[in-house]
Amino acid sequence: METNEAQKLENLRKLIAPYFNPSKSNNDNSEVYTAQINISYYELGCVITNMLKMCVMTLDNDGHIKSSTNKNPINVSLILEMILEMFPLNEFELLGEINQMVVGDN
Repeated sequence: METNEAQKLENLRKLIAPYFNPSKSNNDNSEVYTAQINISYYELGCVITNMLKMCVMTLDNDGHIKSSTNKNPINVSLILEMILEMFPLNEFELLGEINQMVVGDN
């Protein structure tokens, strides 16, 4: 039984390696900059949720429209683009594969 658990652990390490590679870098010369924020997945989920809520409230209240009282409207498109960049799709893919590995064995 321990051999099976050790094999599962080794498979998990191999599965995780490409997703959690700290040597990722952006070496292109484009004008794209990367900001790194060290927060937990829960905190990231809260930030994304609150940004989406802000977009909904802005659209519902016409906060994206420039008017005499709203000189600097909220750029909903920019916020939604940022949310897409923040969304941890690689980690979700990893969680899906881990789930398949664990559930697939049952």
